[in-house]
Amino acid sequence: MKEDYKNKENQMKNEPDAENPYRLSDLKLTPVEKSAGGIHAVMAAFGHLIEEKTLVRGTRALFKMNQTDGFDCPSCAWPDPDDERSVLGEYCENGAKALAEEATTKRITAAFFKENSVSDLARLDDYQIGKMGRLTEPMYLPKDATHYQPISWEHAFEKIAEHLNMLESPHEAAFYTSGRTSNEASFVYQLFAKEFGTNNMPDCSNMCHETSGSALRTTIGIGKGTVTLEDFYETDLIIEIGHNPGTNAPRMMSALAKGKKNGAKIIAINPLPEAGLIGFQDPQKVKGMLGNGVKLADLYLPVKINGDMALLKAIEILLLEFEKKFPGEVLNHEFIKEKTIGYEEFLKQFEHYDFEELAKESGVSSADIYEAAQMIAFKKRIIICWGMGLTQQPNGVDMIREILNILLLKGSIGKPGAGVCPVRGHSNVQGNRTMMIDEKPTDQQLDILENFYGFKVPRAHGYDVVRAIKAIHEEKVKVLFCMGGNFLSATPDTTYTAEGIRKLNLLVSVSTKLNRGHLVHGKEALILPTYGRSDKDIVNDEIQIVTTENSMGVVQSSKGMLDAVSDQLINETQIVCRMAMATLGQRSVVNWQRYHDSYDTVRDDIEKCIPGFKDYNIRVREKGGFYLPNAARDGKFITKEFGDRAPFTLTEIPDNSLEEDEYLMATTRTHDQFNTTIYGLDDRYRGIKNGRRVIFMNSKDIDRLGMKSGDKVDLFNYDDGIERVAPLFVIVSYQIPEKNTVTYFPETNVLVSVNNVVKESNMPASKYVKIKIKKHNPELYKKEY
Repeated sequence: MKEDYKNKENQMKNEPDAENPYRLSDLKLTPVEKSAGGIHAVMAAFGHLIEEKTLVRGTRALFKMNQTDGFDCPSCAWPDPDDERSVLGEYCENGAKALAEEATTKRITAAFFKENSVSDLARLDDYQIGKMGRLTEPMYLPKDATHYQPISWEHAFEKIAEHLNMLESPHEAAFYTSGRTSNEASFVYQLFAKEFGTNNMPDCSNMCHETSGSALRTTIGIGKGTVTLEDFYETDLIIEIGHNPGTNAPRMMSALAKGKKNGAKIIAINPLPEAGLIGFQDPQKVKGMLGNGVKLADLYLPVKINGDMALLKAIEILLLEFEKKFPGEVLNHEFIKEKTIGYEEFLKQFEHYDFEELAKESGVSSADIYEAAQMIAFKKRIIICWGMGLTQQPNGVDMIREILNILLLKGSIGKPGAGVCPVRGHSNVQGNRTMMIDEKPTDQQLDILENFYGFKVPRAHGYDVVRAIKAIHEEKVKVLFCMGGNFLSATPDTTYTAEGIRKLNLLVSVSTKLNRGHLVHGKEALILPTYGRSDKDIVNDEIQIVTTENSMGVVQSSKGMLDAVSDQLINETQIVCRMAMATLGQRSVVNWQRYHDSYDTVRDDIEKCIPGFKDYNIRVREKGGFYLPNAARDGKFITKEFGDRAPFTLTEIPDNSLEEDEYLMATTRTHDQFNTTIYGLDDRYRGIKNGRRVIFMNSKDIDRLGMKSGDKVDLFNYDDGIERVAPLFVIVSYQIPEKNTVTYFPETNVLVSVNNVVKESNMPASKYVKIKIKKHNPELYKKEY
């Protein structure tokens, strides 16, 4: 049964108000959990299906998700097994939540927008906004209007074409991409942008793993990981650094547990002792459901925020000392000689480092570092995994290169059971980049496109996310087209970004559900509803497949199986094609109608334009899909600067000094959240229930402030000489290094300066924000509310 929501009061109760601001009176603390998964994960998954009124419909879809004849999970990019997949299901708790959001029977129609003004909806929080249901028809917000109103698809494309064609330069438009977008949609999207005349293609990778690509491309020749799922089962040691698998990639825990069963050891490095790092209760096994499950981390290192570089160098000092004691047993000199460059210069730097000083800077005890180094020293096959705990640090690129230094010393890359594993976020973020969603396409990529299609492609680099925000603010970009995602809530410096967005002539959002990005808008705005990954996409009376690439380079098919919530939805690929035809008209040399009518034809031309896709339409229909070429996985490190050798990199220890009243803040997600989508108000593993505006602090820091756990505070940042404030947070005492704090995004994105970026990758450094903490001033809340 489909349920239409005409008024927000039908959906949300207890709207936050002056008496219960941000519902803080509902906040409760529960015991912190020591392992992830188990019966609670199963209950939470099906609880969300019930909440979205889709128990039968959603459960049916769950058993098709991540199956070889089903659809790809719309959540994270963790790979599926190459061989047989579990008949009980290849999904996790968060994947089930993501599906519940897609499969919901709640619907937003034109009647909803007629009854609810943009300003009224904007007063709701992101959780409330997201729970309204699926979008069902295109909507348009005219200039100075208060309410969205229905618009036909034809007129919507005419409106887009009108705005794009009146620009003085194609560079006054920017085309943003979410990681959910399929390979086919991504390819035609970047093709349209280039034929239109710009490389302004900011995408979600600019906020998550651009740092990984920047580090890896220049050292091993490819901006992706080098391991497969099988490598986790064959390795000797897995190091997880700056990553929380229990929430960010829960199915990864199954691979970690299987690796442990086969004899691997695990080192976890993180400021917070996350449940998913410590233990795993496999919900597909009786012992996991009812017992204590599997211990994951053999050693946990509680590193300070941005203390990772000091820790890595301290480990390297010990590895070099062990090599002196046990020559030839610690370092792989044959690999170093044949596959690397810069080893001697790398060794010289340690004349200037003191182990104890590095240990102090890292926040990890000397004894624990020594134990970690011992575990690494005599292992031959090592996998190092990382997430945004590294990539969103100002020196994240260098820290990943330091990780490579350790693997190069050991010769633990380019062979089975060894290598690098950047744990990607959204389900096709890696595929987007492979499809040339990139503001900096290479000359080789552009040459191929130009030769194949016959139009002159733009050669100038475009805007990434941070540069796009600044260009929007400076009115250099006047039209922003968002292919999925929630640009406003995902980006840094929320107030600055919102001010810029309001200057746009037109904001276009291709979306499945309502989000805050629709409510902070340009002078005009369009919402274009599209299919979810689980929806049937029918073209010419035939259910289509789309394709994605997971975080280990496997390209696979995805075929939706649910009836769509509306007959007015259009697939992203067709949206791009119709926009292209309306905008470019007769001046286009691309047969957009051909792509519109058959996704097979899109794949045929991808095969001709992108290496590794030979026989694309045939191989992607084979069970499990196919692996893309990965020279580094095969031990070939081909870089522009160093030829066929991987360089050792010289890096520096950052200065993390703080004023007496300053703290370092890292933003993170809750367990009830995927990127900017808020599934619920709990963070079960960290002991938070019914609330999100909390700040995790060390008990000693709380005492020094003269406060106690449960007190209300306001958070401030003063980068660029500007006061940024996030009002009304509740202090929660937690096991975290002194002078370090953690909060949830997007609530504290407002504190992240648009100029606080990662060197080289230009990503927002959201895991390294200097803040001050002050007793709550009620006037600040009233001003915001």
